[in-house]
Amino acid sequence: MREHDVIIVGGGLAGCRAALEIKRTDPKLNVALVAKTHPIRSHSVAAQGGMAATLKNVDAEDTWEAHAFDTVKGSDYLADQDAVEILTREAPDVVIDLEHLGVLFSRLPDGRIAQRAFGGHSHRRTCYAADKTGHAILHELVSNLRKNDVTVYEEWYVMRLILEDGQAKGVVMFNLLTTHLQVVRAKAVMFATGGYGRVFNTTSNDFASTGDGLAMSALAGVPLEDMEFVQFHPTGLYPVGVLISEAVRGEGAYLINSEGDRFMANYAPSKMELAPRDITSRAIALEIRAGRGVHPDGNPGGPCVYLDLRHMGKEKIMSRIPFCWEEAHRLVGVDAVYEPMPVRPTAHYSMGGIPVNTDGQVRSGPDGLVEGFFAAGESACVSVHGANRLGSNSLLECVVYGKRTGAAIAQYIQNRKLPDIDEQVYLNAAQNKINALLGQSGSLRIGQLRQNFQDCMTQYCGVFRTEALMQEGLNQLQQLKQQYQNIYLDDKGSCWNTELIEALELRNLMVVGEIILTSALNRQESRGAHSREDYPQRDDTNFLKHTLAYYSSAGIDLQYKSVAMTRFEPQERKY
Repeated sequence: MREHDVIIVGGGLAGCRAALEIKRTDPKLNVALVAKTHPIRSHSVAAQGGMAATLKNVDAEDTWEAHAFDTVKGSDYLADQDAVEILTREAPDVVIDLEHLGVLFSRLPDGRIAQRAFGGHSHRRTCYAADKTGHAILHELVSNLRKNDVTVYEEWYVMRLILEDGQAKGVVMFNLLTTHLQVVRAKAVMFATGGYGRVFNTTSNDFASTGDGLAMSALAGVPLEDMEFVQFHPTGLYPVGVLISEAVRGEGAYLINSEGDRFMANYAPSKMELAPRDITSRAIALEIRAGRGVHPDGNPGGPCVYLDLRHMGKEKIMSRIPFCWEEAHRLVGVDAVYEPMPVRPTAHYSMGGIPVNTDGQVRSGPDGLVEGFFAAGESACVSVHGANRLGSNSLLECVVYGKRTGAAIAQYIQNRKLPDIDEQVYLNAAQNKINALLGQSGSLRIGQLRQNFQDCMTQYCGVFRTEALMQEGLNQLQQLKQQYQNIYLDDKGSCWNTELIEALELRNLMVVGEIILTSALNRQESRGAHSREDYPQRDDTNFLKHTLAYYSSAGIDLQYKSVAMTRFEPQERKY
């Protein structure tokens, strides 16, 4: 059995920043980070637009209070305001810290960090590195892991969280190259495993975003918070779903329908294309539904709208958003300098996740905490995003709360002993699970079942929802769960068996999907990204509260937790 003081699962921004902070706090601590990809290939590397902070480099009037208000309003008042205050107060310092680590932010002519406009923000406060901001930050953080002697288990897949008697004790993982199983025990376990975009059939997320940490937590008895709130990013490149960053609209691009109208004037006249993402996604969906969408060949009545950059000019496009131009050109053959990009909403971000307090410690329910278990980043829900995340707040959350959680872990494990684990019990259970999948003689391929599941989630729990729609989705999901017993694996090998990984990931996706649907069905209101056509109004009297969903084979049990209100009273959300 391997052992470390701390084991962090996930190699993206939150996990790397936490590891760095633990080593900065106490260099003697033995910290390990495990990732199912190489850390540089974590999905954080795909984050494009930037991270918000009140540096005041281009807008001297900006304040952290304004950033906090924009975030709470954007969240449709479901964000916990104590957590939002920490996020926005600490933002400038963490950006400067990243700069000192070597992150190459884009610059103003006088050398200061450049800042651009972003949706839902009242000031130009988004710091960026062209349109590859996540890439720029992650590379520096991973380099710093090496420098600080953090053990990195790259391309190991974590199968199970070991949680006994209310205490996280370690993880069971296996090596993708050899299928070798390993139990790792630690004084603290941190999950920074990212989101679950692959629950849906069209997503901006990479193939590794399968909700593993969320599902493992739920299967261990930890509740998941606010899982009904799924962000659909307005501008997924049609038909591939890849993200065209909000930075493109921040730099001045227009959304137009088949009639050539900038239709956001009808939905958010004061913000236009820089309205929050939930509002913009619904506007695009409504335009398409009304027959004002376009076909990629230019004919009306199609499944997407246009994102028009042509008026911006070649120099600005190539200097500020080169990667977005490159993606459209490479993937759909559109040269955005001369022709508009076809876009439509794509599943993008998880507002919900593993419930944590502002030190990143995982909650066992509305009141209690899980000993030794921490989480941060997209897999966690400290609830700085509530019902809808503002663009450029996610990288910020990863860095602010990755850092805070790392500092909290470094203090937490002082004078703690390594836990006792019966290693063989967990090794046997994991091996039996693998053997059962390899030996299963069904008639269904994994890809077929996964596609049916993703189609089900997209059709019955998308941008617009109703009770009848979601109930049918849950019924179909139960049938698809039964079919999991009928899959078979062609690859029986013990070297780099990606089919085995896909089978384990599909199980996790189904757990997460069922929790999303059940939580959404029971929230009888429209708030942020959760838009119900049968309950079109926000209902603060009955639903100004967080959902906590407990998973079991018998079904999902829902409880609720109050929202932390400190500064801002809920009001109507208009732009």
